Amino acid sequence: MKIEHWNTVRDGPLSEPGFRAKLEARGYACAIYTYPPGTYFAPHAHAQDKIDGVLRGRFRICMDGMACVLEAGDCIAVPRGRLHSAEVVGEEPVVSIDAVRP
Repeated sequence: MKIEHWNTVRDGPLSEPGFRAKLEARGYACAIYTYPPGTYFAPHAHAQDKIDGVLRGRFRICMDGMACVLEAGDCIAVPRGRLHSAEVVGEEPVVSIDAVRP
């Protein structure tokens, strides 16, 4: 798993419009979701390639026997058909950018 970190020099200040524009330029359609503390997504897969990004909070992703914690400005590619799980870490809600290839 490779985490991509927001680069303020290249991408400017972290913002929802900026993060969305960055992913849309790659051909993804974006939706914003807020997940409260305690949210857990059991292992599952998607029919399309996607990117999970975080605007606020901490989001643990488990995939391919590895785990990582995404924080504000981080994103990770989740290939179609890849089994993965996700959960909110800590007491702060996660504001997530869910980007999929249409």
